[in-house]
Amino acid sequence: MTINTQTIEIPVWPYVYGQPSGFGKIRSIPEDFIVKENLAFEPSGAGEHAFLQIEKTGENTDYVARQLARFANVRQRDVSYAGLKDRHAVTTQWFSVWLPGKADPDWSQFETDTMKVLHAVRHARKLKRGVLSGNHFTLTVRDWQGDKDKTIQQLEGIKANGMANYYGSQRFGNEGQNVNKALAMFAGAKVGREQRSLYLSAARSYLFNQILACRVTRKNWNQPLAGDTYQFDLSHSCFKSELPDAEIIRRLEIRDIHPTGALWGKGDAGVSADTLDLEQGIIDVYPELAQGLIACGVDKDRRALRVNVQDLQWQFVNDTTLKLDFTLPAGSYATSVLREIIEV
Repeated sequence: MTINTQTIEIPVWPYVYGQPSGFGKIRSIPEDFIVKENLAFEPSGAGEHAFLQIEKTGENTDYVARQLARFANVRQRDVSYAGLKDRHAVTTQWFSVWLPGKADPDWSQFETDTMKVLHAVRHARKLKRGVLSGNHFTLTVRDWQGDKDKTIQQLEGIKANGMANYYGSQRFGNEGQNVNKALAMFAGAKVGREQRSLYLSAARSYLFNQILACRVTRKNWNQPLAGDTYQFDLSHSCFKSELPDAEIIRRLEIRDIHPTGALWGKGDAGVSADTLDLEQGIIDVYPELAQGLIACGVDKDRRALRVNVQDLQWQFVNDTTLKLDFTLPAGSYATSVLREIIEV
């Protein structure tokens, strides 16, 4: 069978705060990209699931999960985690291991030069994907050069007004090829279960970023449109408004709510009027992606177009190193902060 699809290249999506004003290197060493997960709840201390807070360096999440299953002598599906984290980083993550009727093994024996168990506690239910309140980042940009005053101005803008909630480049795979692999899959190419999930996510994320890019270009990514659906800050709860009133405008100004964009799939659009026209115009450009997601049974959802960058701090250490410290809600990308201030 010949599979003939269009080819999609990942563009440079428009910036909110102007062209990046500096250049630099990230991830020169894993310690330059430090991430710590914040759980959305406190483990109870009792139950069949061992919750482990693990610091890993230069290891991907699936690898650690497989090693935990082998060490605890359980099935791989009995090990869970809240989210995937970058391999080329120092990350502190939570994992759970189902141990019904079993005592904890000596977790210290699990440790290696690249994996360290920081904390172990029991809980009644397994750890589910996405149950994080956010992630804390400590980033170091080396060999930085550029316009320091403009960079500080851009950082102040991000701190005061938030950032465009683009999916980061890692969402799209090496050189963005996961979107094209999604197109091939929709056209009939056979893929494994894990790859299928990655390709579906890449396709949805690409369409979302295109919608967000359109609103950034039109300067209404953080402004109300007729027919918008809004999401509460630090929440997945949404509400729709046919026409923005004074209260919606006030809450947008204080960044208590955010406009949303479509995560494409089957189901009701969730928006109307001007917002529906804008989103449908983007979707119509990519019928293979849109129809493929629907055919695969993916449900439509909404994602905030704007995200607040909490506790953002920065420091220039000499003239060639920039350190950043901030917290983002789960699902938002540190690379989307970096892209506004440096070209990597």
